[in-house]
Amino acid sequence: MTGSTDRLAGSVVLLTGATGGLGVHIAQRLASEGARIAVTDLDPEACRAVVDRLPGGAEQHTAIGLDVSTESQWSSAVAEVEIRLGPLRALVNNAALGSLATVEDETEEHWQRVVAVGQTGVWLGMKHSGPRIKLNGGGSIVNMCSILGTVGGLGNSVAYHAAKGAVRTMTKNAALHWATDGVRVNSLHPGFIATGPLLERYEGTERYDAMVAKTPMGRLGRPEEIAAVVAFLVSDDSSFMTGSELYADGGWTAA
Repeated sequence: MTGSTDRLAGSVVLLTGATGGLGVHIAQRLASEGARIAVTDLDPEACRAVVDRLPGGAEQHTAIGLDVSTESQWSSAVAEVEIRLGPLRALVNNAALGSLATVEDETEEHWQRVVAVGQTGVWLGMKHSGPRIKLNGGGSIVNMCSILGTVGGLGNSVAYHAAKGAVRTMTKNAALHWATDGVRVNSLHPGFIATGPLLERYEGTERYDAMVAKTPMGRLGRPEEIAAVVAFLVSDDSSFMTGSELYADGGWTAA
């Protein structure tokens, strides 16, 4: 982590999918810049463990169990965030569910779950957080997308592509909806990121080699590199940006 500042001092941020490799790095970066983080994920205990490792610990941050695909949980989570931490000013929609299945091999059951978490969950997050951010004087929504929401990737992961493609266009739609209300909505599209065990299991395989070979910079991204872009989008440094899609992909989409 580099460049710790106080540019997010006092900002209350709700972060979903916060206990995964990328989520933890995002939480750490935002907290290092002064934000107060609502660490959310399915497992409240895992959320509390993340909170304990953040600067300020449980005195500055809070842990909340949240299934992003369930609307009633969003209603209570947003209310709880404001009771515990103060007025909500930012949402980082990071929760997602992966899939490697192709258009022929994917099952309907798994397709529905991937879309429920990675697409419907993003919409519900915006639906319940956006009005609060507007009421609190404005702020930022960051929708974690992917290069796989824009390009065909490796020809598999069809359900994940579907969910992320929807996130890309929902972001632009919501940005226009709130354009004059002070609520900025942008999408961040990482390439393939080395997030620990999730990708380590593929090391030495054709899939791993293809991810590296097709990235012009010749390496996978680091999670702290993505977290730094999230911090920029949450901060007022991106105050004239809404409906934008930012790519941190080592040149993948430029090739």
